[in-house]
Amino acid sequence: MKLIIIAGPPSAGKTAVTRQIIRHFLGKKKCAFLKIDVVRAFEDEELKEEFHIPARKIYSGDLCPDHTGVMVLKDAIAWAEGLGTDIFIVESAGLCLRCSPYVTQSLGIVVLSAVSGMNSPLKMGPMISLADVAVITKTDLVSQSEKEVFREKTKEVAPAIDIIETNAIQGTGLRFLMRAIDQQAEIADPASILLRGIPPLGVCTICVGKREIGWQNHFGVVRKLDGADDIFRGD
Repeated sequence: MKLIIIAGPPSAGKTAVTRQIIRHFLGKKKCAFLKIDVVRAFEDEELKEEFHIPARKIYSGDLCPDHTGVMVLKDAIAWAEGLGTDIFIVESAGLCLRCSPYVTQSLGIVVLSAVSGMNSPLKMGPMISLADVAVITKTDLVSQSEKEVFREKTKEVAPAIDIIETNAIQGTGLRFLMRAIDQQAEIADPASILLRGIPPLGVCTICVGKREIGWQNHFGVVRKLDGADDIFRGD
């Protein structure tokens, strides 16, 4: 089974790209889909109804959606494999710019919107730098010069990344993405799959519910306003 992980900021067009992938392989490969979101999601219902594929979702709630994805991925792979899936697509909520959902033995796709601002790729860190392919959507809504600048900013973050420009609703230019999926190796050993990136330095006290402001009220890795270096408070 091939594992495809799709990430990107909200409203970039992740589901539109997912829909094009399923449509392309429909009748040739058996696809399954998992949506990871925070509060509400409907993509699984829409794709199940449109393409009659196995689809499900999970809400991260108080957890980071990327962390939730890592926690449930082993079970999700077993679920998809049990259905005889050929291509398993996992779509992340895409809300965490410090982390990334990509793992080894997968094809990592980041979906970016060309209308999000020419400097937006510089703000996304591992979401772009750890991906294999960047699909830039809504390119029909910007000028050629804006497209070129956006491409260069993306390359500045990840020089080796493959870039595909598209109008994801129509699917133009996505034949290169389908080729990358065709060439992607299947999962060799689910037990040895690892998160690609380095997780944050630690779980902060804010993550576990401490609400007071000021670094003096928190423990673990903290940061002051007048210093760029992290410090550690606590045992």
